[in-house]
Amino acid sequence: MALARLGSVSLDCADPSALGEFWAALLDGEIAFRSEDFVAVRLDHQWLSMVRIPEHRAPTWPDTEIPQQMHLDLAAEDLDAAEAEAIRLGARLAPVQPSPERWRVLLDPAGHPFCFSNQIPE
Repeated sequence: MALARLGSVSLDCADPSALGEFWAALLDGEIAFRSEDFVAVRLDHQWLSMVRIPEHRAPTWPDTEIPQQMHLDLAAEDLDAAEAEAIRLGARLAPVQPSPERWRVLLDPAGHPFCFSNQIPE
């Protein structure tokens, strides 16, 4: 039996409210709590939180000057549609796409890399 369960994945950022709105819209979640320094997004089986970090510096992926620290891999059947919707919500396409037929790398509004993949098993 596990001693613990994953409670939340937290993303450091300069603007928790804006980043929370982005991820809630992209993942069809609900903002369950909001303060000036923290936003919690409730998803079907997970929580995603955004935490204000003074002088936050976005990762510079694929350059390693500021490492990506972590990223989310999201399953999507239609990569083109997922990419277009994420961009409409405020993401931007990463300048490097190592394998665009299998996954798309995007940057959320705070600069965190995330991927849509049609290769993630159910």
